[in-house]
Amino acid sequence: MPNRGLLTLEQLQVEVTADRIDTVLVVVTDMQGRLQGKRLSARFFLEEVVAHGSEGCNYLLAVDVDMNTVDGYAMSSWERGYGDFVMRPDLATLRQVPWHEGTALVFADLTWQDGSDVVASPRQILRRQLDRLADRGWTAYVGTELEFLVFQDSYEEAWNRRYQGLTPANQYNVDYSILGTSRVEPLLRRVRNAMDRAGMYVESAKGECNLGQHEIAFRYADALSTCDNHVLYKTGAKEMAAQEGMSITFMAKPNEREGNSCHIHISLRSADGTPVMAGDGPYGLSPLGAHFIAGQLACMRDFTLLYAPNINSYKRYAPGSFAPTAVKWGLDNRTCALRLVGHSGPSLRIENRVPGGDVNPHLAVAGLVAAGLYGIENELPLEDPFGGNAYTSDAEQVRPTLRDACDDWGRSSLAREAFGDEVVEHYANNARVELAAYDRAVTDWELFRGFERI
Repeated sequence: MPNRGLLTLEQLQVEVTADRIDTVLVVVTDMQGRLQGKRLSARFFLEEVVAHGSEGCNYLLAVDVDMNTVDGYAMSSWERGYGDFVMRPDLATLRQVPWHEGTALVFADLTWQDGSDVVASPRQILRRQLDRLADRGWTAYVGTELEFLVFQDSYEEAWNRRYQGLTPANQYNVDYSILGTSRVEPLLRRVRNAMDRAGMYVESAKGECNLGQHEIAFRYADALSTCDNHVLYKTGAKEMAAQEGMSITFMAKPNEREGNSCHIHISLRSADGTPVMAGDGPYGLSPLGAHFIAGQLACMRDFTLLYAPNINSYKRYAPGSFAPTAVKWGLDNRTCALRLVGHSGPSLRIENRVPGGDVNPHLAVAGLVAAGLYGIENELPLEDPFGGNAYTSDAEQVRPTLRDACDDWGRSSLAREAFGDEVVEHYANNARVELAAYDRAVTDWELFRGFERI
């Protein structure tokens, strides 16, 4: 059954003629996994943008979180004049935006004026890896489990208070608690229903461990659709919280309690729907499935930057935190970085537990696909699954800092072969920009430690 909320171009034309839709958002995903773009009049979108696209400044893929222009990018700089690229609508993503009156939205792919791809665009990076799967007749199916914290304070109040002393929506651990989650149900229900009407298949909502922490789960879909839905969901949830005078954060580690994870599930199917990773081998895996997991382990160090892109990302990784520290795989073992989930057949999949709520899903899934293909192409053998507590193992550890991950990524021949030099240099520069900003900052921790007592 097709999901309601998705629109054909003809349906949009009917809605515009009937004055039910007057605005179309044309959006792209930036390096930080945020939606950027334009609000267009629906008439202009139909008459001009569908055929010709819409232009935007190429600095959108060359700024920091604060939208400051920074040095070091080959594709966009003062020397190159900060020209435009073209946002070309992907009409398969056209949908209603129920939380904004009279509004539709469409994702766009980025090209240069000559029609060539903007290769550093996250959506294009993922598309290229999915094309490699398609060459083999395979499709990746992905689900993301995205956690967030809800606060009773508005975003403006939180900003003005420097994010100190905020009131969480729950005062105690509401993991799986029906009573505890009912305190936030008006907001959660609004988000669930709005996402359903925006073309997403909502499965459930549940409480989590941190104060005011929750998760809304969506049914898996093809990889590109899941990643597009993921970034739209993050934006929409924040917008609806703001409309309710509340705030939501997807930071990986917003405080010293449990962090926000984004476990990513992935499996492969052939053109006729046959599971590629499932088989008659050990643990219900096919030889290809075993190689795919072995590739994840082999590439984890090199590709960690794609899974943990920020300074704060690395503060999740602590023993006993449900965030992984050991680069191991296990059978339904939540202490490992990789967890084999599901029964034999279509439900069998691998879960990568390294990403946090701050992840850019297009980049992370591109990394998972590239790592799996590396394992398959090189027929890497799969080590035995880890049993027991991986936190106490002597296994290779998840990279501890963004600096380590950036160094590994920049030196990686695996990354350069899979993604190309331009992509590697572009995202290494993004990490270096964040590290330099962090190194210059004087933190509250330093002030409290040293203002009087040192």
